[in-house]
Amino acid sequence: MKRLVMEPFYFQAGKRAVLLLHGFTGYSADVRQVGRFLEKKGYTSIAPHYKGHGVAPEQLVHTAPTDWWQDVEGAYQTLQQDGYEQIAVVGLSLGGVFTLKLSTVQPVLGAVVMCAPMTMRTTDKMFEGVLRYAENYKKLEGKAENIIEKELAAIKAQGMPSLAELRKLVTEVRSELDMVYAPLLVIQATHDEVIDPQSAKVIYEGVSSDEKQLKWYDESGHVITLDKEKEQVHEDIYTFLESLPWQV
Repeated sequence: MKRLVMEPFYFQAGKRAVLLLHGFTGYSADVRQVGRFLEKKGYTSIAPHYKGHGVAPEQLVHTAPTDWWQDVEGAYQTLQQDGYEQIAVVGLSLGGVFTLKLSTVQPVLGAVVMCAPMTMRTTDKMFEGVLRYAENYKKLEGKAENIIEKELAAIKAQGMPSLAELRKLVTEVRSELDMVYAPLLVIQATHDEVIDPQSAKVIYEGVSSDEKQLKWYDESGHVITLDKEKEQVHEDIYTFLESLPWQV
């Protein structure tokens, strides 16, 4: 059996700092290519792992949005403690929800939200995503099929009670969109198979940002940072970041 090592990253390359946030059941690989791209452009980036993510799924089901939010705040504070006074935030899916939330409680120079939900499916549907993560993780570990089935059955029997809290988080962030004033870029896959693409319009129309953009991508799925149009996504994020009023 393989031992999987999935690590967060911190690429220090310049005085401009970007906090990169992955999605639910994702991990830093979702945004690593963005981080490497920005590193070459002279941007520092940090991507934390939320508690229970990038590790065995048996750990994930015992965590909750409050745990994950602590990791978001912790990474932001790491940048501050290391002397970065201006910070932009870029988030995918749940990371986009956290990006919006962070914009209401911390000074954020600019925000990019990618395929971020403003409505959530039933907890049953959400739990299906947890089980997919669990199955993929165990396959990568190299476990036998019968072992995987047994371990998935145990996770299914246990469930993940905090999924109701995840739905509540999204509802709360949606209700406070008018508290977002930072310059904003909303990125959305037209054929998003995980969330309702109309969430992008809800975000764009709901924020109070004077400077905001909404960009659609017709050839990408939900994890847009790893799909066909990822190079365009990189360029669009960079163009947006360059438009911000950095003092460094």
